[in-house]
Amino acid sequence: MMEQRVSLITLGVENVERAGVFYESLGWKITAGEGGIVVFDLIGCTLGLYARADLEAETGLSLPVGSGAMSLGHNVREKDDVARVLARADAAGGTVVKPAQDVFWGGHHGYFQDPDAHLWEVAFNPFAPLAPDGAFRWSGYAPSGDAPSG
Repeated sequence: MMEQRVSLITLGVENVERAGVFYESLGWKITAGEGGIVVFDLIGCTLGLYARADLEAETGLSLPVGSGAMSLGHNVREKDDVARVLARADAAGGTVVKPAQDVFWGGHHGYFQDPDAHLWEVAFNPFAPLAPDGAFRWSGYAPSGDAPSG
C-alpha cells in the first residue's frame, strides 16, 4: 500500500544555483545544498532543485522545460498576501502570468512561473483556513488550531 502523501517534490532546473537563489529570494531557507541539489524543507514535504540534465539521465526520459501541465500551489492566510507573493516572485526573476484576482468560487489567486517555467498558483481560499503552522488541507483547519498530525 502507498500511503497518501507526497514526501518530496523535485523540480528539474537548468541552473541549480540560480534556482536556489530565486526561492531564497521568496523568503525560503535552504536546508541542504550539496552534491548538485538544493533542498528546502516545507511543511510536511520537501522541495528539491536538481539539474534537469541529471534528472533526465537518472530517469532516461527527455523532460520538457516548464510545460505548464501541472502547477504547484501555495496558499496564503490573507487575500492581500496573494499580490505580495506575486510581486516578490516577479522581483526575484519570476514571471507573473496571471495577476492577483478574485475567482468565481469565492477565493482570490494568481500565477507565476519560476525562472525554469515551473508554474505556481498563489491562492487565498476563505473556505480552507490554514493551520497555525501554515499547513493546508482541502477542507481547512478549524480556527481553534486543529493542528495536523503525523
